[in-house]
Amino acid sequence: MRRARIVIASRLFTPEVGAAAFRLQALADGLTGRGARVTVLTTTPPEGSTLPSTRTEETVSRFPVLRDAGGNVRGYLQYLSFDIPLFFRLLFTRADLVISEPPPTTGAVVAITSWLRRRPYVYYAADVWTEALAAIDAPGPITRLMRAVEGFALRNAARVLAVSDDVATKVGEFDVDRARIVTVGNGVDTGIFSPAAEPAAHNGPTFVYSGTMSEWQGVDLFIKAMPAVLAHRPNARLLLIGQGSAEAELRNLAARIAPDAVEFGGVVPPASAASALRAATAALVSIVPGQGYDFAKPTKIYAAAACGTPVIFAGTGAGAQLVREASLGYAVTYDEDAVTAGMIRALDDATSNASEAARAARASWAHDNASLAAAGHRAASAVIDVLRPRLGP
Repeated sequence: MRRARIVIASRLFTPEVGAAAFRLQALADGLTGRGARVTVLTTTPPEGSTLPSTRTEETVSRFPVLRDAGGNVRGYLQYLSFDIPLFFRLLFTRADLVISEPPPTTGAVVAITSWLRRRPYVYYAADVWTEALAAIDAPGPITRLMRAVEGFALRNAARVLAVSDDVATKVGEFDVDRARIVTVGNGVDTGIFSPAAEPAAHNGPTFVYSGTMSEWQGVDLFIKAMPAVLAHRPNARLLLIGQGSAEAELRNLAARIAPDAVEFGGVVPPASAASALRAATAALVSIVPGQGYDFAKPTKIYAAAACGTPVIFAGTGAGAQLVREASLGYAVTYDEDAVTAGMIRALDDATSNASEAARAARASWAHDNASLAAAGHRAASAVIDVLRPRLGP
């Protein structure tokens, strides 16, 4: 088989910090490891980002893009500022196959240009994007339009890569041929997120939330629990790492009810997040139930487990089931009393050393089940399989 030419089209790629960027880097690594020539069509990273100087395996082509106030490519204008130039970039880029990431508008651009150039494409479904629109109560016409666009991108893909069986099931609801859906798994860099990470210096017991702060995560529940937690352990604190559309509201809430106990750390490099998680009493994860996202298994569960840190998961569905079945921490219902009880229990378990005793078991589970490199290799194999009939044996 001759050497494949593969293009990855995504608004996010390393060095940006985020699950999508890391997942696509792992895919690119898996593809180059199989001899493919990989070109990444992506965006110019935010100001202050440091471009990697050691990676030479793939060619990365960057283009300026409109970002929101937080530096994110998030929002319809921001998406279009990437998708419109992408149409022409793809039209004049030679490739045997193109790989698309959400949002669905990017998937549609990839689908149309792939049809024009008579080449297949693969859609990497980290989630079902329009489920998030339902979760934030987006207007009905917008949700229906975007669902139609997402269905178009999924149904016309030669292969859909799903990060979990639950996502694969959701993809199948768009009338996608199940034979074209491959579950490749998800995970984190277990070299960075590990019990060997240097613990951050925390003053007192600390709960850490690391990731996106948007409406469907419902992070406010952890802040609301802090007054009762502080009554039990006055030196406890809550550290929120990341950013998102709910951040301003969360800051206001923290200033009102726990002004000296809640800290916002902003976006940090993976190694810094690993250090914070390694030192944490527990990592916090939540999904507001009943809004269409109960099938999700947030990456932050894997990151905490890989560090050996227990997870407090507030919600129902696949995430709660994962935490319970793998003994990764505490799965509680999504209400203030249950979250408070879970946080207090984590404090007590840390004091009694019960939490530390289980650290190795949690990290071992993550190493065996949540390696991002392994997921990247599985995804790369699925992509190469699409090309075998075109490239020869």
